[in-house]
Amino acid sequence: KRSRLPGQTTYIDRITSKASERWMLWEKYESGWQKKVAVYGNKLFQRLPYEEWGLKSVVPLSETRRAEELERRTKSNVKYPSSILGEERVRELLKWYASHERQRYHRKWMWASVFGMPITAPVALLPVIPNLPFFWLVFRWWSHWRAQNGSKHVEFLIDNELLDLTPSSASSTLDTAYAVARVGLSLRDIDKTVKAMEERATVQSRFASKNQQLPEQMLLSKGDGALIAKCLEIPELGAEVERAVWQVQRSIKAQAEFKEEKAELDSVRKSGEKG
Repeated sequence: KRSRLPGQTTYIDRITSKASERWMLWEKYESGWQKKVAVYGNKLFQRLPYEEWGLKSVVPLSETRRAEELERRTKSNVKYPSSILGEERVRELLKWYASHERQRYHRKWMWASVFGMPITAPVALLPVIPNLPFFWLVFRWWSHWRAQNGSKHVEFLIDNELLDLTPSSASSTLDTAYAVARVGLSLRDIDKTVKAMEERATVQSRFASKNQQLPEQMLLSKGDGALIAKCLEIPELGAEVERAVWQVQRSIKAQAEFKEEKAELDSVRKSGEKG
Protein backbone atom coordinates (compact mmCIF):
# COMPACT_ATOMS: atom_id res chain seq x y z
CA LYS A 1 0.00 0.00 0.00
CA ARG A 2 1.47 3.33 -1.07
CA SER A 3 1.61 5.90 1.77
CA ARG A 4 0.79 9.52 1.08
CA LEU A 5 3.67 11.89 1.69
CA PRO A 6 3.10 14.85 4.09
CA GLY A 7 3.15 17.39 1.28
CA GLN A 8 0.67 15.61 -0.97
CA THR A 9 -3.04 16.31 -1.05
CA THR A 10 -5.82 13.74 -1.06
CA TYR A 11 -8.67 13.45 -3.54
CA ILE A 12 -11.05 14.89 -0.91
CA ASP A 13 -8.67 17.82 -0.33
CA ARG A 14 -8.69 18.66 -4.05
CA ILE A 15 -12.48 18.47 -4.26
CA THR A 16 -12.80 20.66 -1.16
CA SER A 17 -10.42 23.22 -2.65
CA LYS A 18 -12.36 23.34 -5.93
CA ALA A 19 -15.68 23.70 -4.09
CA SER A 20 -14.28 26.57 -2.00
CA GLU A 21 -13.08 28.36 -5.13
CA ARG A 22 -16.50 27.97 -6.77
CA TRP A 23 -18.27 29.21 -3.62
CA MET A 24 -16.08 32.32 -3.43
CA LEU A 25 -16.85 32.99 -7.08
CA TRP A 26 -20.60 32.79 -6.40
CA GLU A 27 -20.21 35.23 -3.50
CA LYS A 28 -18.77 37.80 -5.92
CA TYR A 29 -21.77 37.65 -8.25
CA GLU A 30 -23.94 40.78 -8.22
CA SER A 31 -27.20 38.88 -8.78
CA GLY A 32 -28.62 35.60 -10.05
CA TRP A 33 -29.40 32.29 -8.41
CA GLN A 34 -25.72 31.71 -7.63
CA LYS A 35 -25.64 34.87 -5.51
CA LYS A 36 -28.84 33.89 -3.70
CA VAL A 37 -27.47 30.40 -2.98
CA ALA A 38 -24.27 31.93 -1.57
CA VAL A 39 -26.17 34.40 0.64
CA TYR A 40 -28.56 31.82 2.11
CA GLY A 41 -25.79 29.23 2.30
CA ASN A 42 -23.63 31.54 4.40
CA LYS A 43 -26.56 32.03 6.77
CA LEU A 44 -26.76 28.26 7.20
CA PHE A 45 -23.00 28.05 7.75
CA GLN A 46 -23.34 30.66 10.50
CA ARG A 47 -25.63 28.32 12.42
CA LEU A 48 -23.35 25.28 12.30
CA PRO A 49 -21.89 24.67 15.79
CA TYR A 50 -18.58 26.46 16.33
CA GLU A 51 -17.27 23.28 18.01
CA GLU A 52 -17.69 21.50 14.69
CA TRP A 53 -15.83 24.24 12.82
CA GLY A 54 -13.03 24.02 15.36
CA LEU A 55 -12.63 20.26 15.04
CA LYS A 56 -12.70 20.52 11.25
CA SER A 57 -9.61 22.72 11.42
CA VAL A 58 -7.64 19.84 13.00
CA VAL A 59 -5.77 17.84 10.36
CA PRO A 60 -7.10 14.24 10.03
CA LEU A 61 -4.82 11.61 11.50
CA SER A 62 -3.47 9.44 8.67
CA GLU A 63 -1.24 6.42 9.30
CA THR A 64 1.74 8.36 7.96
CA ARG A 65 1.08 11.31 10.25
CA ARG A 66 0.49 9.00 13.23
CA ALA A 67 3.85 7.29 12.71
CA GLU A 68 5.68 10.60 12.23
CA GLU A 69 4.20 12.19 15.37
CA LEU A 70 5.06 9.15 17.48
CA GLU A 71 8.57 8.95 16.08
CA ARG A 72 9.45 12.64 16.33
CA ARG A 73 7.52 13.26 19.59
CA THR A 74 6.88 16.80 18.40
CA LYS A 75 4.25 18.34 20.63
CA SER A 76 1.38 20.50 19.42
CA ASN A 77 1.24 23.79 21.26
CA VAL A 78 -2.04 24.80 22.93
CA LYS A 79 -1.87 28.42 24.03
CA TYR A 80 -4.62 29.76 26.28
CA PRO A 81 -5.26 33.08 28.06
CA SER A 82 -4.11 32.45 31.63
CA SER A 83 -6.08 35.45 32.90
CA ILE A 84 -9.30 33.74 31.77
CA LEU A 85 -8.73 29.97 31.96
CA GLY A 86 -6.78 27.65 34.22
CA GLU A 87 -4.81 24.65 32.95
CA GLU A 88 -7.23 22.13 34.47
CA ARG A 89 -10.18 23.71 32.67
CA VAL A 90 -8.26 23.65 29.38
CA ARG A 91 -7.55 19.93 29.85
CA GLU A 92 -11.24 19.29 30.53
CA LEU A 93 -12.24 21.09 27.33
CA LEU A 94 -9.68 19.18 25.25
CA LYS A 95 -10.89 15.85 26.66
CA TRP A 96 -14.47 16.83 25.84
CA TYR A 97 -13.53 17.61 22.23
CA ALA A 98 -11.71 14.26 22.04
CA SER A 99 -14.42 12.24 23.78
CA HIS A 100 -16.04 9.17 22.22
CA GLU A 101 -19.39 10.84 22.82
CA ARG A 102 -18.34 13.70 20.55
CA GLN A 103 -17.10 11.27 17.91
CA ARG A 104 -20.34 9.25 18.04
CA TYR A 105 -22.32 12.44 17.53
CA HIS A 106 -20.46 13.31 14.30
CA ARG A 107 -20.52 9.69 13.10
CA LYS A 108 -24.28 9.52 13.63
CA TRP A 109 -25.00 12.66 11.57
CA MET A 110 -22.38 11.73 8.98
CA TRP A 111 -24.30 8.55 8.16
CA ALA A 112 -27.63 10.37 8.41
CA SER A 113 -26.38 12.67 5.64
CA VAL A 114 -25.41 9.65 3.52
CA PHE A 115 -28.81 8.00 3.94
CA GLY A 116 -30.55 11.25 3.03
CA MET A 117 -28.71 11.69 -0.28
CA PRO A 118 -30.89 9.26 -2.34
CA ILE A 119 -34.02 11.07 -1.16
CA THR A 120 -32.82 14.24 -2.90
CA ALA A 121 -32.46 12.47 -6.29
CA PRO A 122 -35.80 13.75 -7.73
CA VAL A 123 -34.59 17.34 -7.35
CA ALA A 124 -31.99 16.62 -10.04
CA LEU A 125 -34.84 16.40 -12.58
CA LEU A 126 -35.56 20.12 -12.21
CA PRO A 127 -34.13 22.18 -15.09
CA VAL A 128 -31.34 24.77 -14.73
CA ILE A 129 -31.06 24.72 -10.91
CA PRO A 130 -28.58 22.13 -9.55
CA ASN A 131 -29.54 19.60 -6.90
CA LEU A 132 -28.82 21.90 -3.94
CA PRO A 133 -30.26 19.58 -1.23
CA PHE A 134 -27.92 16.81 -2.43
CA PHE A 135 -24.86 19.07 -2.37
CA TRP A 136 -25.84 20.32 1.09
CA LEU A 137 -25.96 16.74 2.40
CA VAL A 138 -22.61 16.04 0.76
CA PHE A 139 -21.18 19.05 2.57
CA ARG A 140 -22.69 17.95 5.88
CA TRP A 141 -21.25 14.45 5.39
CA TRP A 142 -17.81 15.91 4.74
CA SER A 143 -18.12 18.35 7.66
CA HIS A 144 -19.04 15.64 10.17
CA TRP A 145 -16.40 13.29 8.77
CA ARG A 146 -13.74 15.97 9.13
CA ALA A 147 -14.88 16.89 12.66
CA GLN A 148 -14.93 13.25 13.75
CA ASN A 149 -11.39 12.74 12.46
CA GLY A 150 -10.28 15.97 14.09
CA SER A 151 -11.64 14.68 17.40
CA LYS A 152 -9.76 11.40 16.94
CA HIS A 153 -6.54 13.31 16.30
CA VAL A 154 -6.97 15.34 19.50
CA GLU A 155 -7.63 12.09 21.39
CA PHE A 156 -4.42 10.62 19.94
CA LEU A 157 -2.42 13.67 21.03
CA ILE A 158 -3.84 13.49 24.56
CA ASP A 159 -3.27 9.73 24.94
CA ASN A 160 0.33 10.03 23.78
CA GLU A 161 1.08 13.20 25.75
CA LEU A 162 1.82 15.20 22.62
CA LEU A 163 0.09 18.38 23.72
CA ASP A 164 2.02 21.26 25.24
CA LEU A 165 -0.30 23.51 27.24
CA THR A 166 1.20 26.98 27.34
CA PRO A 167 -0.37 29.62 29.59
CA SER A 168 0.01 33.11 28.21
CA SER A 169 1.57 35.80 30.37
CA ALA A 170 -0.25 38.97 31.39
CA SER A 171 1.70 40.89 28.74
CA SER A 172 1.10 38.36 25.94
CA THR A 173 -0.81 39.15 22.76
CA LEU A 174 -3.63 36.76 23.68
CA ASP A 175 -4.31 38.25 27.10
CA THR A 176 -3.87 41.71 25.63
CA ALA A 177 -6.51 40.93 23.00
CA TYR A 178 -9.03 39.93 25.67
CA ALA A 179 -8.15 43.01 27.73
CA VAL A 180 -8.60 45.31 24.73
CA ALA A 181 -11.91 43.63 23.88
CA ARG A 182 -13.21 44.27 27.39
CA VAL A 183 -11.97 47.87 27.32
CA GLY A 184 -13.71 48.34 23.99
CA LEU A 185 -16.93 47.11 25.53
CA SER A 186 -16.60 49.49 28.45
CA LEU A 187 -15.92 52.43 26.16
CA ARG A 188 -19.02 51.68 24.12
CA ASP A 189 -21.28 51.68 27.16
CA ILE A 190 -19.40 52.81 30.25
CA ASP A 191 -22.42 53.08 32.56
CA LYS A 192 -23.68 49.57 31.92
CA THR A 193 -20.17 48.17 32.16
CA VAL A 194 -19.52 49.76 35.58
CA LYS A 195 -22.84 48.44 36.83
CA ALA A 196 -22.05 44.98 35.46
CA MET A 197 -18.63 45.02 37.12
CA GLU A 198 -20.19 45.96 40.46
CA GLU A 199 -22.77 43.19 40.16
CA ARG A 200 -20.09 40.68 39.19
CA ALA A 201 -17.96 41.66 42.17
CA THR A 202 -20.92 41.01 44.46
CA VAL A 203 -21.59 37.62 42.86
CA GLN A 204 -17.89 36.76 42.99
CA SER A 205 -17.68 37.44 46.73
CA ARG A 206 -20.80 35.36 47.35
CA PHE A 207 -19.46 32.37 45.43
CA ALA A 208 -16.02 32.72 46.99
CA SER A 209 -17.53 32.56 50.48
CA LYS A 210 -19.25 29.31 49.52
CA ASN A 211 -16.12 27.98 47.79
CA GLN A 212 -17.99 27.60 44.49
CA GLN A 213 -16.91 28.26 40.92
CA LEU A 214 -17.96 31.60 39.47
CA PRO A 215 -20.52 31.32 36.61
CA GLU A 216 -19.20 31.85 33.09
CA GLN A 217 -19.72 35.22 31.41
CA MET A 218 -19.41 36.57 27.87
CA LEU A 219 -16.05 38.31 27.42
CA LEU A 220 -15.95 38.96 23.68
CA SER A 221 -18.35 40.77 21.40
CA LYS A 222 -18.95 40.98 17.66
CA GLY A 223 -15.89 42.37 15.90
CA ASP A 224 -13.34 41.09 18.44
CA GLY A 225 -12.53 38.10 16.25
CA ALA A 226 -10.37 40.22 13.94
CA LEU A 227 -8.40 41.47 16.95
CA ILE A 228 -7.78 37.94 18.27
CA ALA A 229 -6.78 36.71 14.80
CA LYS A 230 -4.36 39.62 14.34
CA CYS A 231 -2.71 39.07 17.72
CA LEU A 232 -2.22 35.36 17.06
CA GLU A 233 -1.29 35.95 13.38
CA ILE A 234 -3.96 33.50 12.19
CA PRO A 235 -6.18 35.46 9.72
CA GLU A 236 -8.73 32.68 9.22
CA LEU A 237 -9.38 32.55 12.98
CA GLY A 238 -11.29 35.85 12.87
CA ALA A 239 -14.39 34.37 11.24
CA GLU A 240 -14.30 31.37 13.59
CA VAL A 241 -14.20 33.57 16.71
CA GLU A 242 -16.99 35.86 15.49
CA ARG A 243 -19.17 32.86 14.61
CA ALA A 244 -18.62 31.42 18.09
CA VAL A 245 -19.40 34.78 19.72
CA TRP A 246 -22.64 35.07 17.72
CA GLN A 247 -23.74 31.54 18.68
CA VAL A 248 -22.87 31.91 22.37
CA GLN A 249 -24.69 35.25 22.56
CA ARG A 250 -27.80 33.64 21.05
CA SER A 251 -27.51 30.76 23.53
CA ILE A 252 -27.16 33.11 26.51
CA LYS A 253 -30.15 35.15 25.32
CA ALA A 254 -32.27 32.00 24.87
CA GLN A 255 -31.34 30.75 28.35
CA ALA A 256 -32.20 34.12 29.89
CA GLU A 257 -35.58 34.17 28.14
CA PHE A 258 -36.28 30.62 29.28
CA LYS A 259 -35.49 31.54 32.91
CA GLU A 260 -37.77 34.58 32.68
CA GLU A 261 -40.64 32.53 31.27
CA LYS A 262 -40.13 29.85 33.94
CA ALA A 263 -40.13 32.50 36.67
CA GLU A 264 -43.37 33.98 35.30
CA LEU A 265 -45.04 30.54 35.16
CA ASP A 266 -43.90 29.76 38.71
CA SER A 267 -45.29 33.10 39.86
CA VAL A 268 -48.65 32.44 38.18
CA ARG A 269 -48.77 28.92 39.64
CA LYS A 270 -48.05 30.15 43.15
CA SER A 271 -50.73 32.87 42.79
CA GLY A 272 -53.20 30.25 41.69
CA GLU A 273 -52.39 28.03 44.66
CA LYS A 274 -52.91 30.93 47.07
CA GLY A 275 -56.21 31.82 45.42
